[in-house]
This record gives sequence, structure tokens and C-alpha cells, in this order.
Amino acid sequence: MVNQAKAEFGRIDILVNNAAQPGGQAKPPTIDELDEVFWQDMNVKVLGYLRCARAVAPHMRERGWGRIVNISGLAARQSGALVGSIRNVSVAALTKNLADTFGPDGINVTVVHPGLTVTERTAEVLAARAADSGRPIDELRAELTENNSIRRAIDAADVANVVTFLASPLSVAINGDAIAVGGGVGRAIHY
Repeated sequence: MVNQAKAEFGRIDILVNNAAQPGGQAKPPTIDELDEVFWQDMNVKVLGYLRCARAVAPHMRERGWGRIVNISGLAARQSGALVGSIRNVSVAALTKNLADTFGPDGINVTVVHPGLTVTERTAEVLAARAADSGRPIDELRAELTENNSIRRAIDAADVANVVTFLASPLSVAINGDAIAVGGGVGRAIHY
């Protein structure tokens, strides 16, 4: 992948790691079911991000500039989904370690924690929940905005706007940091 990108574009400046096993819509596995999904999730999200960062780093070091943005999730800041919490906290820890390693070479590494995000699958998920619960879709759709302080649904474009900034030279002062993109979810204070 990295060699192809380098061949096609001549250089590699930005890596956005954004991969995970599908989740968030289904009931999280119980502690007894954890072994079935844990290693697969860690391999895709945490080790996959590490492998990609390791592969692009020499190209970025060569130029003395680069941006790596790891997409994690707000499950890193809450309990209730054991695998989701562990993998997302692991991505945050990976991010800080990579930032400390690559920062002196001009490479910034940050982590973005999206919250509930409206995507192309949202309509399908809401329809299935409405069918299962007997509740109207409009009622379920309205609930998407109840858990954030801006009271509107966050969509993929909102997340992309933050990632675009972090991938730009304007983000030079942000390295190893976590940015929440959930519209002000929860009451916890993170410092």
C-alpha cells in the first residue's frame, strides 16, 4: 500500500488510520465471549495502525514533515463495551508513543475520538431498531442528538473537517493529543 502510494504521488505526507471490526450497532460481547473478538479487533485496529505508521515513517522522516491521524472512538472514555474501550484506549496510547518517537522528525501524530456518527448505514440501523422495538424511526433518530451538548447529529463530514485540520501544517502545536469529535458527549472533564 505504502509503496503504491509513494509511486503514484511521489511522496507520503499524511496517513489517516481508520479501520476497525464493525461494532457499535450490535450488543457488545460479554466477558465470557471476549476471546472470540478481542484479538481480531486488536490486530485490525491497534496493530494495523502501528504497521501502517511504521511503513510511512521513513518516507515522512526523509522529508522532515508528516501527519498521522489515528481514528479511535469515544469508547476510550467510557465503560460498557469492553473490547471497544480497550482497543480505543490502546490507540490513544499508541498515538502518544508514536508522537514522542516521531515528533523530533517533524511528524505529528494525533488521535481523533468520534462519538456517535451518522453514516451511510444509519438509516438501515434505525429501520432495524424500529422494527425490533416497535418505536417510530423519527423517535429513534431524535435520540441521536440527545447525548451531546450541541443537540445535533454528528456526521462523517464533521469528523473529516477535524481530520483535515490535523493533517494540515496549521496543526503543528498538536502532537500526541486526543481530540473528541462527538458534539460534547457526556459530563466527564478530560484534561
